Amino acid sequence: MSTTFFLVRHAVKEKAIGDVSITAEGIRQAQATARCFDRVPIAAIIASPLRRAKETASHIAMRKKAAVSEDARLRERANWGDLPEQTFAEFVAMWERCTRDPAYMPPVGDSARQAGERLASFLSETAERHPSGSSIVAVTHGGLITDFLVHAFSGDELDVWHPNFAAAQSDLVPECSITKLTYEDGIFKLNVFASAEHVSSLGNGEE
Repeated sequence: MSTTFFLVRHAVKEKAIGDVSITAEGIRQAQATARCFDRVPIAAIIASPLRRAKETASHIAMRKKAAVSEDARLRERANWGDLPEQTFAEFVAMWERCTRDPAYMPPVGDSARQAGERLASFLSETAERHPSGSSIVAVTHGGLITDFLVHAFSGDELDVWHPNFAAAQSDLVPECSITKLTYEDGIFKLNVFASAEHVSSLGNGEE
């Protein structure tokens, strides 16, 4: 029997440098996302150590009456503010170069390839720690999700979900979207990619 993973991108975050919180709109998104798991028995809720992911996970955990653990392997490839005095334009340029060239080592953080491998190791090791048939929620980041998918699946497999997936990847994972994977005998299967219907009707509201 396989292990099921729900990869949740964090909710809308504040537009500022550093380890920022989610906004008021993000709180509504996180609460709507939590309701998606009402009928799903969840064995564990694990979050990136960045605040926006932990806060999103906390709303899921409150509804499930469960605890949240952290794993550094769920952290984004890089975060604006990790490199002192880096402007946002410089961060974006670094990010885009990493996306175009998965082997490129940025001055801070991981290459896209390293990030994808990091999430793959988290998933496989977490599956081994839980009974077969478990369902696990991992609250992480959009870039890390696509880094993993590009690492773990062929271009043809990913292009089924979106044409030219690798080239478009930076725009494909909305906040609080859910990507569903199964893992069995060392093999990943992508069941649902970046589903966001549960938050699409919320509107923008006030941040």
